Amino acid sequence: MSAQPLSSATPRAEFTLRGMIIGIVITVVFTAANVFFGLKAGLTFATSIPAAVISMAILRYFKGSTMQENNIVQTVASAAGTLSSIIFVLPGLILIGWWTGFNYWTSFAICALGGILGVMYSIPLRRALVTNSDLPYPEGVACAEVLKVGAGGGDGISAEAAAESNRAGLLAVLWGSIVSAVFAVVVATRVFAGDVVHYFRVGGDKGGVTGFDFFLSFALFGIGHLVGLWVGIAMLVGAVIGWGWGVPHFSTLVPMTGSIADLANATWSHKVRFVGAGTIGVAAIWTLAKLVKPVITGLTSAMAASRVRGAGNLASLPRTEHDIPIGQVGLISLACLFPIGWLIANFAMTAGHGLGDHVVALVVSGLIFIVLMSFFVSAVCGYMAGLIGSSNSPLSGIGIIVVICAALLLVFGVRSALPAGSENALVAFALFVTSIVFAAAAIANNNLQDLKTGQLVDATPSKQQWALVVGVIAGAAIIPPILDLLNHAYGFVGAPGPQRANALPAPQAGLISALAQGVIKNNIDWSLIEIGGAIGVVMIIIDEVLRRTTKSAHLSPLAVGLGIYLPTQSTLMVVVGAVAGWWFDRRADRSSKNPEATKQLGVLLASGMIVGEGLVGVVIAALVAFSDKLGFSNRDFPLNLVSDNYAGELAKWVGGAAFAVVMVLLYRWLYRLAQSSKNA
Repeated sequence: MSAQPLSSATPRAEFTLRGMIIGIVITVVFTAANVFFGLKAGLTFATSIPAAVISMAILRYFKGSTMQENNIVQTVASAAGTLSSIIFVLPGLILIGWWTGFNYWTSFAICALGGILGVMYSIPLRRALVTNSDLPYPEGVACAEVLKVGAGGGDGISAEAAAESNRAGLLAVLWGSIVSAVFAVVVATRVFAGDVVHYFRVGGDKGGVTGFDFFLSFALFGIGHLVGLWVGIAMLVGAVIGWGWGVPHFSTLVPMTGSIADLANATWSHKVRFVGAGTIGVAAIWTLAKLVKPVITGLTSAMAASRVRGAGNLASLPRTEHDIPIGQVGLISLACLFPIGWLIANFAMTAGHGLGDHVVALVVSGLIFIVLMSFFVSAVCGYMAGLIGSSNSPLSGIGIIVVICAALLLVFGVRSALPAGSENALVAFALFVTSIVFAAAAIANNNLQDLKTGQLVDATPSKQQWALVVGVIAGAAIIPPILDLLNHAYGFVGAPGPQRANALPAPQAGLISALAQGVIKNNIDWSLIEIGGAIGVVMIIIDEVLRRTTKSAHLSPLAVGLGIYLPTQSTLMVVVGAVAGWWFDRRADRSSKNPEATKQLGVLLASGMIVGEGLVGVVIAALVAFSDKLGFSNRDFPLNLVSDNYAGELAKWVGGAAFAVVMVLLYRWLYRLAQSSKNA
């Protein structure tokens, strides 16, 4: 289908109350799912396309609905896929023992203020990185095509065919959600095992240990489908490095205490994940280095374009060039800095350990750091979103760089003036400031993708920008209670206190907090980081060679680092989903009447899988959290229906077989649905 911008000057429905309501509802639902799976798997999913499909299915029953109104709905809802990335930083305050829960208003303010800054900062970048740019914006273009097809505007598609395409897309989302939700409920009863786990020795009785944890999750499977074959392969390479070499090697260097499983997990937690951190860090620096020149060029172009527009008449400009006025952008940004300054001051005054004596310096330096670093990472993330898509943009790498910079500034700036024992307070302060910057980066990462979609469907940028502000506030409102619920129900791996059996890994938050502690307390084993960095350099070379010598093969260094850092519970099923998604797409290319429409149904099915299981996960978390009050005898498994003997062995075979059968049947149904659609 063509992806050329449309042109229209006629009034039409765009920024409407009903669109806002639909967008907010979708935002709340998708944000809850994204928070749960981000903490469990270390990955979040883009919500623009499924939100657009749901919006089209609903708004088609309303008189006067337009493609641009549907675009506003997906713009609001897209905040769910990006602002929820705050979970990569904020739980770190729990992990270091600074917080015991998530204060609602503090957490809300961090998400909302940082997110609004991200919206404002991305506005001056729009012309340089969207209008006057040849960046591909893969997700933005794909979402625009979905909107065009739904409106009957793609390559002469009729209204009847558009309606049928809407119906097929909605069915894919619904059945993906239903199947994954039902399977998750059965797993909660323990009739099906949740995962297949096995730890063992390698190299004889005196050799090292390793193992795997194969999580039977449709949501992880769906994530694999979405990220694609080569990202899945890169994560598999990382998992092989981590558990095929790292855990066996480092486990031989410590005495055997406890079980094989305990030794394997302790080795991964205290050694291997720092190797992964080194790989992620080097990969992130490499990515940023490649972006320096285009970002500077983009900023120069944006400022020049702003001067030209300021000297002209807004009414004479095309609708697609109407941004929020730059004066309002400056005022809103400034207005956000006052409450951010109060948050920093309040944090310093209540932290103790001498931070209150330096509150003025901390507030001033903190605001300067937030202003400059937020703008920088907004530009970088916006460019990366245009280059590889917002879902694949390495936000984790950005977070690593930001927290290390914040920690180093605190080490050289105030640590020597503080009393002994203040290190943990400085770590908490570094995480607190980083979380605000990270919220801005996450939203900027998404906003330019949305603006590209808007450009292609003749939308008004200023209305999209206001819609994203609404989405930020809606997402910020729901994230704190979901985080607090999950913390109360499961807790996080590595948090102080007794470890729970089903604690959520929160991998990025664990990594970022560990790095902040290592820099400020000077107790990090830099040799592990160096090993990971060397692996990152090798992966960069391999990736560059593959990209230059093959048509599509690549090996993302960031994905490799993530595969080393994440537990196998979070990676192996993603790899399976990536391979299955590749097979489905290949089959569509070979035998489908419209391969792209068929592939899009696969994307929608995968998105539904994540949403369904994520929402059930939140509900089950509520049952776990309130199990005592609800009278459940088994807190970890409140819906348990079977004995421990059955759950320990037979449930693995039953669950694994059921998962495979359901997955095959679901893909076969989807392919038949695609073939029966007039638009496929």
